[in-house]
Amino acid sequence: MQLDFRLVDVFAERPLAGNQLCVVLDVPESLDPGLMQAVAKEIGFSETTFVTAAKGDRYRMRIFTPGRELPFAGHPTLGTAFVLVSEGRVTSPAVQEVAAGEIPVEADARRGFARMRQLPPEFDEEFPDRERAAAAAGLGPEDLHPELPPQVVSTGLRQLIVPVRDADAVARAAMDPPTLGAVVEHAGADGFYLFAPTEEGAKARFFGPGVGVDEDAATGSAAGPLGAYLAARGFSGPIVVRQGEEIGRPSVLHVDVTGTGGDWQVTVGGGVFTVGGGELDLPD
Repeated sequence: MQLDFRLVDVFAERPLAGNQLCVVLDVPESLDPGLMQAVAKEIGFSETTFVTAAKGDRYRMRIFTPGRELPFAGHPTLGTAFVLVSEGRVTSPAVQEVAAGEIPVEADARRGFARMRQLPPEFDEEFPDRERAAAAAGLGPEDLHPELPPQVVSTGLRQLIVPVRDADAVARAAMDPPTLGAVVEHAGADGFYLFAPTEEGAKARFFGPGVGVDEDAATGSAAGPLGAYLAARGFSGPIVVRQGEEIGRPSVLHVDVTGTGGDWQVTVGGGVFTVGGGELDLPD
């Protein structure tokens, strides 16, 4: 079986930056999920998507990290939408169908930009063990933000949002895998999103060893919850989140939260570049 694929950089201001994505096209609905998982591991990016249907203003896909399938993820959503719109396979705006639900998306091929409206935010109780949360990132309790608490927030994936004092603390962070894994599991989260407030929004890093991603270059499924987290604490207006510098993939995520407490709409967008493509030769 031969399947076409595209390589794209998402949340990027130029090619060969941002977060890498492989988009596999025209995938049979009956394709063995184990084979999809093996392809994702072979590609080795943080996520690979498999488009099983695309027509009109809708498409359906599955998302795999090298370690497991995800119900939703941010840069796979934008990158896949961009490829499908750029190649005339769907129109924009469109609706993406994934395990987590239906995600409205828009892509502008000429501008090189895509955005999505994520699911309504859900908030857990604040995470009580600040010292353990800091240790998971190789930091001390004094590095955590004195007023903002860690908390799990979801707009499609449950992310533990961990605020620190400043951008230097974010840059100094060094994941302690056993501690971080235990913290994420205890919180019932999918990942650990460390951030510091900045004048334009935030500097952030994402750690997710439980999903097969030690550190992610750009995490739309965490930037959305971060925007909701800040909105719940009175921070209003669009923000810019910078991520990925520490692993050599500088990324820029544009986040906007509108509405009020019970009716927030979370939008996340960024630049997208198609950088290559080819054909997979898979066993039948």
